[in-house]
Amino acid sequence: MAEGEEDLPRDAKIVKSLLKSMGVEDYEPRVIHQFLELWYRYVVDVLTDAQVYSEHAGKQTIDRDDVKLAIQSKVNFSFSQPPPREVLLELARNRNKIPLPKAIPGPGIPLPPEQETLISTNYQFAIPKKQPAQAMEETEEDEESVEPNSSQEHKTEMPQTSSQRVSFPLTKRSK
Repeated sequence: MAEGEEDLPRDAKIVKSLLKSMGVEDYEPRVIHQFLELWYRYVVDVLTDAQVYSEHAGKQTIDRDDVKLAIQSKVNFSFSQPPPREVLLELARNRNKIPLPKAIPGPGIPLPPEQETLISTNYQFAIPKKQPAQAMEETEEDEESVEPNSSQEHKTEMPQTSSQRVSFPLTKRSK
């Protein structure tokens, strides 16, 4: 045995031999501890699920079928199969039927047309309507008629402005 291997726990020796059997010779020592932590966490999760299945079935102890069911549910939940190759090829054919947008010729990096990018204008402005000139004159006259020495608070009524919405059309991309 190699130096320092005598004081390794049995599970660490198993992980080390698994790595060696897979052709992994060079690794950091903490890799063994990381595998052990993953291994222990997986076993605890499977046994916890098996206990839940056993209790649901009304049994006092966990049996082999409960563990098998827990492992199967863990595999189904954790690992998913990629779609078949034919499905992926069909999706790629359909997607590749749509041509890429034409690039704008010019100096620098060629970019697609502005309406095809995410930086095109897609917002609205709220522009307040201007007051008519007559309403402005009336407010000026009201301000002049107020006595400067009156004890009442000087309150000026602000004219109500309504806003006018201006929008820019968003072009829809043809697919």
